[in-house]
Amino acid sequence: MTFYIKQNDTSPVLLATLQDADGNAIDVTGGSIRFHMRQIGSTAVVVDEEAIIVTPLEGIVRYNWQAADTDTIGSYQAEFEVTYADASIETFPNDGYIRVQIIDDVA
Repeated sequence: MTFYIKQNDTSPVLLATLQDADGNAIDVTGGSIRFHMRQIGSTAVVVDEEAIIVTPLEGIVRYNWQAADTDTIGSYQAEFEVTYADASIETFPNDGYIRVQIIDDVA
């Protein structure tokens, strides 16, 4: 999946359905979600913020962009980290990353 957003934009939000290896939705009821993002080729995390659980039983989550998140054009790797109610942690997607492409705007 590649998500495109223009430089300095805060919309649209990044919406994702967290799934296991078989494509089944992950129940995140009672958990919390963080969104992480780094530029491809870098180890420095540029976004580490709370994400929102939209529909817990269906594993639907979203991240609302802040202006500073999209101020630098480039290709990024992103993921959602779930801390379940029992304090265990799992990261999605667990077989790679969400690719975020921040592209230059005209003005």
